[in-house]
Amino acid sequence: MRQLQELVEVDDPAWPEIAEAIAVGGHRVRAWPSGEPVRSTTLSQLQVTVRSPLGAFLWHCGGMLVADGWLRVYGSPGAELGVPSLAGVNGFPGTFEPHWRPGGSLVVAHDALGGTFALNGAEPASEGHPGSPGEMVYFAPDLLAWEPMGMGHGAWLDWVMTGAPDEFYSDLRWPGWQQEVATLPPAAGLSVFPFLWSAEAQDNLAATTRQAVPMAELLGLHAELCGQIGTPPPGFLGALPTG
Repeated sequence: MRQLQELVEVDDPAWPEIAEAIAVGGHRVRAWPSGEPVRSTTLSQLQVTVRSPLGAFLWHCGGMLVADGWLRVYGSPGAELGVPSLAGVNGFPGTFEPHWRPGGSLVVAHDALGGTFALNGAEPASEGHPGSPGEMVYFAPDLLAWEPMGMGHGAWLDWVMTGAPDEFYSDLRWPGWQQEVATLPPAAGLSVFPFLWSAEAQDNLAATTRQAVPMAELLGLHAELCGQIGTPPPGFLGALPTG
């Protein structure tokens, strides 16, 4: 068990490169500082150093909103901010417990439609995830299935901040989406009907009805729909406030 000082005081920390990418992202990337005690307990529970992009992000950043809030990347916010933390979303203990470890993958971000980005653990197949250990995967609400991203967490952070998600989401955005997404609370998403995987939605997404709901409700709906249409259950999609 490494002490917090060993995790933080390292050569070649990853944060300077991440901070530069945030700055280059300009108006499309909004980030806020981390807070105590969340960052210390989160880093200690994960036992990752700030040499890694994951450790550096959690130590320095309270979270990040990308593209008018379309994508929410979880960090270690101060309690006064009222936004979800990576620790909270992944069910970490409220205080440091030296013998506790995450069960598998880590949910690191959600998008406005309830799409879920997760970092694979040591045994992805045991969780029903594609890809390799340490690879990022995405639960797509228009497919109700996990997809491999073909990159690790550090490369994914770069991908997020350089605007690549605009192409990734090109079939899931409609005219005026920015205005709808910009008003969402930090733990809410948009429920779309007809459902995103339906032929009606895919033929004319702009004609769908969209309603703001708690993200927890949206994630639960995705899991329920998987059972109804016969796709494999998604497993853990994150734990967020229900109200």
